[in-house]
Amino acid sequence: MTPSAVWILAGVGWLLVAAGLFRGPAGAARTAALAAHALTPVGVLLITMTLGYGALFALLALVAEWWAAVLVTLGRPWRLADPVRHGTARLAAWLATSGALAVWLTALIV
Repeated sequence: MTPSAVWILAGVGWLLVAAGLFRGPAGAARTAALAAHALTPVGVLLITMTLGYGALFALLALVAEWWAAVLVTLGRPWRLADPVRHGTARLAAWLATSGALAVWLTALIV
């Protein structure tokens, strides 16, 4: 897999999560969720620049997290924080899926 394919996967995953958040919660919750989601790539880039650590591994982690959120929540990422509808189980599944995808993507790239 090429780095440009990882960037494409990152962009598509980010857009799918953003679309899910836009459809999901209403009002101030939607605004806060979309603002946090929009600032995530910028924050990760600034942190990797400050620490001097490569952005590739951070990008792989973001790709894994966004695609795991899409897979586990079926395109409705606000369900990760819903305690009434098994949010804790979804959160655990998201964490496990994110880890597995990150390891797999790292093995493909590095």
